Amino acid sequence: MTIERIFIVQAAGGPQRECESITVIAGSGIEGDRYFGKHDEPGQNISLIEAEELEAFMREQARPSDVSVSRRNLVTRGVRLNELVGQEFFIGDVRLRGVELCEPCLGLGSALASPQLPAASVVKQLLHRAGLRADVLSSGVIARGAKLAKPG
Repeated sequence: MTIERIFIVQAAGGPQRECESITVIAGSGIEGDRYFGKHDEPGQNISLIEAEELEAFMREQARPSDVSVSRRNLVTRGVRLNELVGQEFFIGDVRLRGVELCEPCLGLGSALASPQLPAASVVKQLLHRAGLRADVLSSGVIARGAKLAKPG
């Protein structure tokens, strides 16, 4: 149950930047990310997605795997994120709370669409598979390779 890749986007619609580590601030999110300090939606501090779900989707569509296309902040491996909705968990020493599923949007659908699979169909196929939105409850650093664990 690890963090495999980390991404931020500094401005809406801007390019993603892959990071080795990020600094997160309780209640505000990721320093340098476009959503830092915003509270427009629940769980806006940080988003996660399972590498396995993206890889399975890419295999189903006979496409090369590219987990960065999700535009989620953290790509995990070895954890079922849907089970963390409403739960507190740790990534390294940072405490988070899973708020809600990060359901696919039309932007993700468009990024993964193909002549055989329109964007709306991508969204439908990734429903309940596109990750988790979470609140940051304690400040700290999250680095690639950090372990994800439930308290206790």
